[in-house]
Amino acid sequence: MYIVMLGKPGSGKGTVGKLLSESLKIAHISIGDLFKEYIKDAGEVGKIASQYISKGILVPDEITFELIEKRLNESDCENGAILDGFPRSISQAEELDRFLQEKNLKVDIAVELDLPDEEIINRIITRRICENCREVYNLKFKAPKKEGICDKCGGKLIQREDDKEEVLKNRLKEYEDISSKLVNYYKEKNVLYSIKNNDNKKTSIDFVKELEKIIKN
Repeated sequence: MYIVMLGKPGSGKGTVGKLLSESLKIAHISIGDLFKEYIKDAGEVGKIASQYISKGILVPDEITFELIEKRLNESDCENGAILDGFPRSISQAEELDRFLQEKNLKVDIAVELDLPDEEIINRIITRRICENCREVYNLKFKAPKKEGICDKCGGKLIQREDDKEEVLKNRLKEYEDISSKLVNYYKEKNVLYSIKNNDNKKTSIDFVKELEKIIKN
């Protein structure tokens, strides 16, 4: 089963995707994490990708899909994968479809997590990540026991460049300009499932339970 997670930056795609991958026992692929690994090992290409990411701008499709294709061909994706942060445009979605069709596969469900911009900004600007183990914290909702230090490994907590408010606003605008069209793309394919959280009462666990019911049916 192949699942695409849609939604604005900070809508909870990563958390829900990880929980769902544990439940379904399929790989969770975060394009953000893949880019970080790619940037370290890709020399000049990595430097180019880093320049896009630091400004909250989408990395060109040819660089992005080269990485995704390589990852999807790994053994832990044989039974499917949850794609978090990819595709982000119609052209990427079409390229993903072509790749899967060559294997007689398809995107089985596209999940849209819909949160208001104000709530997303409040969540993200207080997010911190361990520079060692990548554990995620939030200064308001999931603060570390010791300020600036990861509970899990003792590493330093940092704020990602693309989590800063100015960059985040660029990312949200870009999502509205480009990626929101993906909602209609998958809706036309009859694989879209949208979850709204306008009252901010649903938790990631609630989202996962709701999705498990949809997938089983």
